[in-house]
Amino acid sequence: MASVLEPKRSAGVSYQELISGDVVAPPATLKLENPLRSGPTSVPVRRYTTPEFHALEMQKLWPKVWQMACREEEIPNDGDYVRYEVGSYSIIVVRTATGIRAHHNVCRHRGRKLVTEDGHAASFICPFHGFSWHTDGSNRSVTSEWDFPQVDRSDFSLTPVQADTWGGWVFINMDMNADPLASFLGDLPAHFAVWSPEKRYIQAHVAKVMKCNWKLCQEAFMEAFHVINTHPQILTGIGDENSQYDAWGNFSRAITPNATPSPHLRRQPSEQEMFESVIMRHLDDPPAPQVPEGMTARAMMAAGVRAGMSQVVGSDVPLSDACLSDSIYYTLFPNFHPWGGYNRIVYRFRPYQNRFDRSIMECYYMSPFAGERPPPAPIHWLDEDQPWTDAQELGLLAKVFTQDTFNLPHVQLGLEAAQYDEVVLANYQETKLRHFHHLLAQVIAKP
Repeated sequence: MASVLEPKRSAGVSYQELISGDVVAPPATLKLENPLRSGPTSVPVRRYTTPEFHALEMQKLWPKVWQMACREEEIPNDGDYVRYEVGSYSIIVVRTATGIRAHHNVCRHRGRKLVTEDGHAASFICPFHGFSWHTDGSNRSVTSEWDFPQVDRSDFSLTPVQADTWGGWVFINMDMNADPLASFLGDLPAHFAVWSPEKRYIQAHVAKVMKCNWKLCQEAFMEAFHVINTHPQILTGIGDENSQYDAWGNFSRAITPNATPSPHLRRQPSEQEMFESVIMRHLDDPPAPQVPEGMTARAMMAAGVRAGMSQVVGSDVPLSDACLSDSIYYTLFPNFHPWGGYNRIVYRFRPYQNRFDRSIMECYYMSPFAGERPPPAPIHWLDEDQPWTDAQELGLLAKVFTQDTFNLPHVQLGLEAAQYDEVVLANYQETKLRHFHHLLAQVIAKP
């Protein structure tokens, strides 16, 4: 079902009204508004519950779209490589003497995966029969070459994949005829220019196998609509229903204001209560600093973060209240979720082992640094029965993830048993979901 509707918003203060009163003004990118005025207001249940639709994605989505594969810092030296795997596809992303290259991780002889771990290699040698390829993909050797008169080694390269970079991230596209990455990104780099994502390092990287479809998983992190029931403990300090939602080209954005109360509350909390909610103070914690008379919780929160952040990014970088306080979460179609401002979060979601009912959720902490770039943290894998709290490097966010993901297996099972055909979406608060499904429908409809 599609609609053309003028978006309505909560009766609470708008985000633009809120930031107009900030002590340090926001950058121009946060003053932009572009609400989604058309697109689906419901989507078929089968998109989440059938191997047939999963197969369509494997045929028409993942081999045809730009997707984030890794960070440049994960392959700093000539010969360093990582594997990027999505569903049935496995891609080698490798740094060579002439730049970053990507190849399908498949031997051209009998199809064995060339590598099963990330690492470093002078060449890729198949463990089965010893055929080998240079890191640029060109053939290095054919075992018993005399027995393969039909093989022209100059035309026996690894199957190539496009690779390009933005903001320190490496993207791949299996379609060698696809438009360039810059065209796909559109204005996204301009939005992030003020935050310099290339000047971050991987402080933490956690991946967990989830008992749900990859779209269900990422959709739980694309709106603040769920806060009222999923995270009721933070309503005192989050303007959940006052979030702003926008969409441009292949990306969308939500901005949820913090250190401001939810309009769902019946009582206006004090500035001190809002401040303690934002810092997630517990009853057994030491007393929180007191918000001075005449100061807002929002201004105090920003001032505290600003003092520490300026020592890292420099005093010449404009550190606005909004960039330090608010949740500014973008989605680049189909599965990349970088956060703006100085929040460290970046998400990626993808199918797990070619299954429609399992997925991988990843959280990166991308932190600014002063001086020499610290080494990237290795990935920490959690299996589907491990709690997020086993990833202690995520701190308090691990407990929040426990709440976020508690519903997801039940949603998957519920939809698989549902006796209706369509999932209904909110017109404004689920803007990002609607925008995603609009783009997904376009991709799937292509011949």
